[in-house]
Amino acid sequence: MSGLKLFNTKGGVTEVVPRLAEAEADVQCLVEAHMETLLGVRFLASEYSTGPVHGGRIDSLGLDENGSPVVVEYKRGVDAGVINQGLFYLSWLMDHRAEFEHLVRDRLGPTVASQVLWTGPRLVCIAGDFTRYDVHAVREHRRSIDLVRYRLFGNDLLGLEAVASVSGKTQGARRARRGPVARAAADAQGASTAELANAVDEALLGLGDGVNRVERKQYRAYQRVRNFACVCAPQRSKLLIYLKVDPKHVDIVPGFTRDVSGLGHHGTGDLEVQLRTPRDVERAQDLFRASYASA
Repeated sequence: MSGLKLFNTKGGVTEVVPRLAEAEADVQCLVEAHMETLLGVRFLASEYSTGPVHGGRIDSLGLDENGSPVVVEYKRGVDAGVINQGLFYLSWLMDHRAEFEHLVRDRLGPTVASQVLWTGPRLVCIAGDFTRYDVHAVREHRRSIDLVRYRLFGNDLLGLEAVASVSGKTQGARRARRGPVARAAADAQGASTAELANAVDEALLGLGDGVNRVERKQYRAYQRVRNFACVCAPQRSKLLIYLKVDPKHVDIVPGFTRDVSGLGHHGTGDLEVQLRTPRDVERAQDLFRASYASA
C-alpha cells in the first residue's frame, strides 16, 4: 500500500482516510467516464466481447495520445490474475487488428483509424494494490504494461499512482534506436542539432524508471501512464518540445517558452519549449521534471 497520506487543513488538520471502492465496477465506471483526463486515453468500449471462441470480455478498450491501442483491466483490491488476464486480452487484440480498427473508425472516424500505431499496444492494470511479484513480472515481460494503484479519499477525491510502467524493451535498446526525429536532426541540421536531440533524449529518459519512448512520424513522445513530453522534428536551428505543464504557472520567456493552449501542433502539451543550445536543455530541466510528475 502507498505511504501517501492526505490531510484536510480547513479548521485544523484532519487525515482523509483512503479506502477501496465498494465494487470493481465503481472504479471502472469512474475511469471510463474520465479516461482521457486520468490516463490520456480516449475511451472506445466497455465490456468488449472477445467472441464465443475466447469467451471473455475486455473491461475497457481505448486509444492513447499516440494512437496506440490500450486494454484496461480493473480489480477492486489485490488480484494475482489481473496481469495474466490483461495479457491474454492484449494477445487477442493483436490477432484482431481489423476488428479494433473498425471500432476506432466507428467511434473516432476514418482518419484516426488509419493512424493506429500497432508497434506498442499497451495494457493498463488498475487495482487497489499490487505485490512485489507483480512488479517484478511486468519488468521481465516484452509488452508495454502499466500498473496503477487507486485509492478513494472521502467522497470526492480519487488518487492514482503509477506503481510500475514498462515498455517491454530495455532502456539500452530505446536509447540506441534512432527514430524519425533523431534522423531528421542528424540529416537536416548536422551534428550540433543531433547532439542537442540526444541530450534531450538522455534528460527525459533519465527522469525516472518506466519512461517509454514512442516514435511517430512527426514527433517522439515520452510517456509514463500518459505523455509528459513530445519532441518534434527540428525547425532550422532549434528543437520544439511540448510539455504537460500549465502555462499559467510558468513565467513565459520569449524565445524559450510559449503558451500554445488551443493552438494546433504535433504531439501533446500546452507549453512549448524552444531549445537551441545545451544551456537551454539545462534551463528546461525543472520544466521536464514538473511535466514528468504530472504524468
